[in-house]
Amino acid sequence: MQKLNLPEYTFRTKIEEGKQLIFDSIRKKFVVLTPEEWVRQNFIQYLKNEKKYPETLMAVEKQIIVNGKQRRFDLLVYLRNGQAHLIAEFKAPNVKITQDAFDQVVRYNMALRVERVVVSNGLQHFACEIDYVKNSSSYLPEIPVFSERCRIDGQGFS
Repeated sequence: MQKLNLPEYTFRTKIEEGKQLIFDSIRKKFVVLTPEEWVRQNFIQYLKNEKKYPETLMAVEKQIIVNGKQRRFDLLVYLRNGQAHLIAEFKAPNVKITQDAFDQVVRYNMALRVERVVVSNGLQHFACEIDYVKNSSSYLPEIPVFSERCRIDGQGFS
């Protein structure tokens, strides 16, 4: 698989019925290793190992209802109190990150109201912090380390 703009991690893989599979530690099963899945699995490890997001608070490809339609998000991270905290949308490395990718994750967020939104193709990563009180959002220079204190304080990340 393609080298990504993330640290390198080791994964359990296997070939079954001619398809390469990768073990998803969140879903606790092997899944088909597509380029988008490669990005998702690497990003999960990045959040877990570098940014200290607890794996137990992550959900992968769960259904939500958006404007009366069933949709699936790529990754959602909760706080320990059960509140949705971060949603991530992943694209294959050969897919350019466009406004459409952001629009997609923002539509999903209408149902979730998370504080952080991430879009990545494994080569480029974009993160935004949403402030519902001020009705604004701002790009973050990097994804903050996980903290139960969600908001940035203006002086840096919590």
